Amino acid sequence: MNYQNVVSAVVRALAAETINSAGGCEFEPKVQAAKQKGEIVGKEAAFLVDCWVFGRLHKSLSAEHWRALVAKYSTHEDRKHNAILELMKTIKSPAPQRFRECAILTWAIPQVGGKHEPAAIEMVSREAEAIAKNKALVDSFNEKGLSGMSDAVDRKQTLKRSAAVLPAAWYNIDNWDNDGKPESTRYRWRSSIRKTLDNQVNEALTAAQELLDAEGLIESCAA
Repeated sequence: MNYQNVVSAVVRALAAETINSAGGCEFEPKVQAAKQKGEIVGKEAAFLVDCWVFGRLHKSLSAEHWRALVAKYSTHEDRKHNAILELMKTIKSPAPQRFRECAILTWAIPQVGGKHEPAAIEMVSREAEAIAKNKALVDSFNEKGLSGMSDAVDRKQTLKRSAAVLPAAWYNIDNWDNDGKPESTRYRWRSSIRKTLDNQVNEALTAAQELLDAEGLIESCAA
């Protein structure tokens, strides 16, 4: 099996871990066992390649590169959340801590696009539910910031909710700063933080591309 591009390979590999975890980490060996007689083909073969790519990238990429890819592309709740928290500790900016946390969180969990996208109606509904159920969490975040919230309750619940959807207000840059900084300053801060994060992802993708090219797994290099 070959991937169309490196982003496709990374997304599929990270998704394979989520599937494996959902199946109690037993799906991969079950596929292998079910095909002991004869060749593994089709979706099962593709899944095994995805699992192999996950392991190869996890082992070979630097911690910084791996963290950036997981924060950006993973659907595994715990790993994505941990990667986001690590980014919050490492990304440097003159912006206040709360602003940095909001900028990183909304970069890793971007807002749903136009209303005509397939998932938009469902996401709007889930967003309304999240706002209603988690007003206390939002208030807590506004007061203390993510790092100041309780690890045991507030922060974990906020991050778990964030994997599905963030309330629309969280994407409003005006809510990230209580010090009345000029709009130009806030947009400059956000742009700089996003550029740093995007650069990390691009560097990680370049490193991943080199690894997968060597294995002949990217279509443009398969011949």
